[in-house]
Amino acid sequence: MQSRDHLKTITVRNHCSDFDSYRAARVKSLFNAESGCNFNLDVNLDLSGDWGIGVVVGPSGSGKTSIGKRIFGRATKIHDYRNGWPVNKPIIDAISPTGSFNEVTGALASVGLGDVPAWLRPFRVLSNGEQFRAGLARLICEKLAKVVIDEFTSVIDRRIAQIGSQAFQKAWRRSNPRGKAVLLTPHYDILDWVQPDWVLDLRTGKFARGRLWRRPTIDVDIFKVDQGYWRYFKSHYYLDLPMPPAAEYFVGTANGELSFHLAVAPLFTAGAYRATRLVVMPEWQGAGVGVRLLEWVCRYHLDGNGWCNRKLPTFFHTSHPQLCAALRRRSCWVNTRRSLYGDNKARSIAAMIKSGTKVKRGFGGHFRAISAFKYVGEIGQ
Repeated sequence: MQSRDHLKTITVRNHCSDFDSYRAARVKSLFNAESGCNFNLDVNLDLSGDWGIGVVVGPSGSGKTSIGKRIFGRATKIHDYRNGWPVNKPIIDAISPTGSFNEVTGALASVGLGDVPAWLRPFRVLSNGEQFRAGLARLICEKLAKVVIDEFTSVIDRRIAQIGSQAFQKAWRRSNPRGKAVLLTPHYDILDWVQPDWVLDLRTGKFARGRLWRRPTIDVDIFKVDQGYWRYFKSHYYLDLPMPPAAEYFVGTANGELSFHLAVAPLFTAGAYRATRLVVMPEWQGAGVGVRLLEWVCRYHLDGNGWCNRKLPTFFHTSHPQLCAALRRRSCWVNTRRSLYGDNKARSIAAMIKSGTKVKRGFGGHFRAISAFKYVGEIGQ
């Protein structure tokens, strides 16, 4: 039982004109509704101590926005992630214009907007789900001490809402440990994913304090497939390259939904394999399935299940700054090389012609910064 000294009482008294038109009078008569001009609500919240995320949840019209406007005092401003975006700038320029490039890309990736082509588009042309995540990324970069977000996840697909909620709460707590965010939402299905420190349920009138929610598990399955599945993932890949010769293809499902793609080609001249075409579907970005499945496939080859049953490590190249940072933190990967541009493309084409391959477009010739990683497995495995 919490001491009353810790309680914050919020009193809502909303009034509007009591209309006496013919139709208004008839509605009052038919439904015995004497007045529609008053809305009264009193709630008690325990906002003491350390907390980072709170949720006010309830049906439409239950008073969420009214509470949000008063929760940090009379002057509390409701944050709208859709406002304040420039019309003709990509979101990579619009988010924290004077801030660090790595911080912005990190925020985008941390909230699940890792689809690089979307970074180059203005906010207005993004999908609802992409706009939601871009707005959260901007909020992460702003590092506000207190913020109230209305209609949280209200206009987006429920799967994106759940995964996006999980990604947001992890990024918010990590990047802004002293910040306090209050989320106003009509949706109960995000509570287990956002894992709030407290919840006020306006449907029941109950206030609950403490991390009482356990994140739902994600069931992951991996399948070895043919190249045909690439068509489902191609639009989300940020490069336009020929498919690797003699590759094996893997797709993953999360809770039965197609979520992940990876190709692995033999690189026996280097005593290894090479993984490429890593794509995670947008609705599953931020759930942590990408690195998890990448490592499973690399382990599969290290154990001798690939071409010719050779037990070899796997190389993986990426330009994505956050994926690079994630792999550097993991002991099963070795960062073998970093370069500011690709290898000689003419030499690559000549080598492919010499090998007799039908694909002669070649690799390299670009000016992307690339990091090369080698999967060596966990020590003791």
